[in-house]
Amino acid sequence: MTTMNQPITCVLVANRGEIARRVFHSCRERGISTVAVFSTPDAGAPFVLDADTAVHLPGTAASDTYLRAEVIIAAALRAGADAIHPGYGFLSENAGFARAVEAAGLTWIGPSPAAIDSMGSKIESKLLVAAGGVPVLTELDPATVTESQLPVLIKASAGGGGRGMRIVRAVADLPAELEAASTEAASAFGDGTVFCEPYLETGHHVEVQIMADAHGTVWAVGERECSIQRRHQKVVEEAPSPLVERTPGMREKLFAAAVAAARAVDYVGAGTVEFLADEAGRFYFLEMNTRLQVEHPVTECTTGLDLVALQLEVAAGGKLPERQPSPRAGMVGGAAIEVRLYAEDPAAGWAPQTGTIQRFEVDGLAADFALPARERGLRLDSSVEAGSTVSIHYDPMLAKLIAWAPTRTEAARTLAKALATARIHGVRTNRDLLVHILRHKAFLAGETDTAFLSTHGLETLAAPVAGPAEEKLAALAAALAGAALRRDQARSNGVLGGLPSGWRNLPSMQHTTTFAGPAGEHPIRYALTRRGLKAEGFGGTGVVHLSAEQVSLDVDGLVRTWHLAHYATNAATVIEVDGDGGSVTFTEVERFPDPSLAVAEGSLTAPMPGAVVSVHVQAGDAVTAGQPLLVLEAMKMLHTIGAPVDGVVAELPVTVGQNVDVGMVLAVVNAADSAVK
Repeated sequence: MTTMNQPITCVLVANRGEIARRVFHSCRERGISTVAVFSTPDAGAPFVLDADTAVHLPGTAASDTYLRAEVIIAAALRAGADAIHPGYGFLSENAGFARAVEAAGLTWIGPSPAAIDSMGSKIESKLLVAAGGVPVLTELDPATVTESQLPVLIKASAGGGGRGMRIVRAVADLPAELEAASTEAASAFGDGTVFCEPYLETGHHVEVQIMADAHGTVWAVGERECSIQRRHQKVVEEAPSPLVERTPGMREKLFAAAVAAARAVDYVGAGTVEFLADEAGRFYFLEMNTRLQVEHPVTECTTGLDLVALQLEVAAGGKLPERQPSPRAGMVGGAAIEVRLYAEDPAAGWAPQTGTIQRFEVDGLAADFALPARERGLRLDSSVEAGSTVSIHYDPMLAKLIAWAPTRTEAARTLAKALATARIHGVRTNRDLLVHILRHKAFLAGETDTAFLSTHGLETLAAPVAGPAEEKLAALAAALAGAALRRDQARSNGVLGGLPSGWRNLPSMQHTTTFAGPAGEHPIRYALTRRGLKAEGFGGTGVVHLSAEQVSLDVDGLVRTWHLAHYATNAATVIEVDGDGGSVTFTEVERFPDPSLAVAEGSLTAPMPGAVVSVHVQAGDAVTAGQPLLVLEAMKMLHTIGAPVDGVVAELPVTVGQNVDVGMVLAVVNAADSAVK
C-alpha cells in the first residue's frame, strides 16, 4: 500500500454478494459513499441496491466481469470513487490489480502489491516463512511423486476456497487430476498454477487474524478453527479454537509465527495466516491470505473490533494503538460460531442448486452485518433475500449465520435452533447438515478435525433433520393446509357463496393426497367430520387450528404447529412445511401424470444447470459403474457425471460447450444384464 494519509470518501467494492454488503455496512456507518459493480446476472441482487451508486459490467462469466481489472478501475473513476476494496476471491489477491488501482490514483484497501506477490503464491510464501523458522509441509514435484509419498494434495498456487484442490491416492491418477485442478483454478482465479504437498488425512485447520498498519504495529487479533470442511472448503468456523484452548502454550506460538510472517513482508492491512495442526498442537504453515476472510465475523463477535473499519482506517494511513483494545466488558468474549449456508445438496455429491429464493427468514436476529451489542445473539451476513435468483455463474454460498454467547455450547445450541427453524424456501440447501454438525456430540466436545464429515458419516450428517415420522406428520399438515387453501380459493371465486365452513348434507368422504418428500411418497387419507379429524395412520390426532398458512394439531396430547407456504412451479405444486421438528419440502404427486414427461430407463439427467466441458465416451462404448462419462462446470466447480452401472452407452445427446438445464438427459446407459437380453 503506497497511498498514505489520503482521506477515503467513496469506496468501490470490486466484488459481489454478502462481502460487498458487509463492506457497504461499515462504510455507511462512517459516512463513506459506496459503489457497486455488477454483472448481468447480478442486476437485481441485494448488494447492487445497497450501494449508493452501481455500475454495470456487461457479461455473465467472472472472466468478463469481476476479473476484469481495467473495467473495474474505469467504473471507479467514472463513479467518483477514491478507493477500491477487493473483498475476497476474484481479484482480491491479485498484485497486478493492486498496482493498477494505485497507478490510477486510487487507494487500494489491502496490503502492498509486493506483499501480495510474496504471500499470494503458496509456493513462494512457504519458502519465505520457512527461512524465518516457521514449520512448513514439504512441496512435492508432481513429476517425481512416488507411491510412498501418497496420498498427496494438489493445490492452486493462487486463490483459495477449495478451488483447484484434489486428493490423489494413485500415481496413475495424478496427470488427469493435475489438469482438472489447473482448469478449475484458472477459471476461478485467472491463474492455473498448481503444486503438490503431502496430504494429512486428519488435522486441524487453525488460522490467525492479523491486522497491521504502515507504522510498524502488527496485531495478532485472535485465532479461528475452520476444520470442518467439504471439498476443502470451510463450512463451520469458530473462535476461539477448541484445539488451541486445550493445548497449553499453543496460542502464543501461533501468534508469534503469524506476526513473524506478516513482518517478513512489511504487511499492512487485514490478513490471515493459516496453519495445519495435529492433536498435539504441532502446526505447519499452509498459506497467508492477503485479504479479509469469509469467516471474519467470528473474530468480530469475540473481540468487538470492526475489521472492515480497521481496513479503511489503515488504508488511509491511520495508526493502530500499540496494544489491541480489550473486548468490551459484558458485550463480547466467550465464543462465536459461523456456518456457511450453501445452495447445494450434500447427499447428492454436493451438487449446487439454482432457482429463486421464495422466502428467507431467520428468527431472533440481533444484527445484519453488524458488531455485537450484547453478550449473546445472532448475526446474519446474507447475499440473498426473498426474490433473489441463485444462478450457475458464481459461488453457491447464500449467507453466513453467526451465533455468539458466553460459552461455546450455548453458541452452538442457539445457532442450531435458528437454522432448524429458519424459513428458507425455493432452493435446496445444506441447512440440515449444518444442524446435525452443531448438535453432534463430537462437535460439542470440540473434536473437530478435517476428517469430521468422513469420520461421522456424511450420509448420517446430511440426513433430513425431520426424520421419517416427523416427515409423515408434516405431510398430514400439508394435506390439511392444501384443503384449506382450496376452500379459500373457492370462496374468493364465489363458488361456495355464503355457505358456512364444512357444510354438507352427506357424511364426508375420505380425501387422498400424495406428497413426495425426502423419505419417499406419503399417501395421506383423511376426512374432516363433525367429530373431528379422521386420518389413516394418525390415531389420537386432532385439529387445533387450520388455515392455508398454519396447522396446529393435537398429537397424543401434545399441540404441534407447522407453518406452510404453497408455490406453483412448471413441474408441480411445492409445499414448504416449517416446524419445530425441522423443515420439509414436498411436491404434490399428480394423480394422472403426463407420460410424455417420463425419461427412458438408465437415463442420467443433469443435477444442475451448467455447461458440458468434456465428454469421455461415445455412444456404443462399454462402461463400468462409476466411470466418468462427462464433466459439467457450474458455480466455478467441475462436476463429474459417472456411469450408474456396468453397461453400454445407448445415447449421448450432449456435446462439449453445450449448456444444459436441470433434468436434461445427458446420457442413457443400458445395464449389462439388460444389454444381454
